[in-house]
Amino acid sequence: MVVSDVDEPALIASMGGSTPAEIVLDLARAKARDVAARISLEADTVIIGCDSMLEMDGQVHGKPASAQEARERWQAMAGRTGVLHTGHWIVRGTRELGAVASTSVTHGRPSPQEIEAYIATGEPLRVAGAFTLDGLGAPFVERIDGDPSNVIGLSLPLTRRLLADLGIVWTDLWA
Repeated sequence: MVVSDVDEPALIASMGGSTPAEIVLDLARAKARDVAARISLEADTVIIGCDSMLEMDGQVHGKPASAQEARERWQAMAGRTGVLHTGHWIVRGTRELGAVASTSVTHGRPSPQEIEAYIATGEPLRVAGAFTLDGLGAPFVERIDGDPSNVIGLSLPLTRRLLADLGIVWTDLWA
C-alpha cells in the first residue's frame, strides 16, 4: 500500500457544487494518479485509488477532524440512514477507469457511554463517516443495503468489474 500525497481538503474545496459521488471519484482519481506518477510502473502494474464519504442530509462527511466532531456526527447519525459512497479509480499502464459504489447504512442508537467509549478507541477518527463495519463500530450498524465490502472501503464486486474492463480476470489474481 502506498499513501498518496493528495491534498484532499484543497481538492474538495475546488469542487464546489459537485455531488458526493463526483467528489469521491475525483479524490480516488487524484490518489491513483499521484501514486502512479511516483512509482515505476511495469506494464502489468495495477494501481487502485479509493476514497469514501458518508452522505447524510445532502452533506458529505469524511474522517472527523476531532473527537468532538466524531461525537456530533454519531449524535446526528443515531437511528438514521446515510449513504456511503466510495470512489474507485484504477490505473494500468496508460489505461485508466473508475466508478462509484454506494451503499445505504442504517446506524443504531448507541448510548452516550457507548459513543464515548467508541471515540476513546480512536477508530472513528481514522475512517470516513466515523464508523467501521469491520471493526469496533460494527455493532452500532443496524442495517446495510448494498455491498458491505464497499462500506469497508473497497467494493469487491465493482473492483472485479473494473479490472475485467482492463483485461484482468479476477480469478487469475488468486495464483
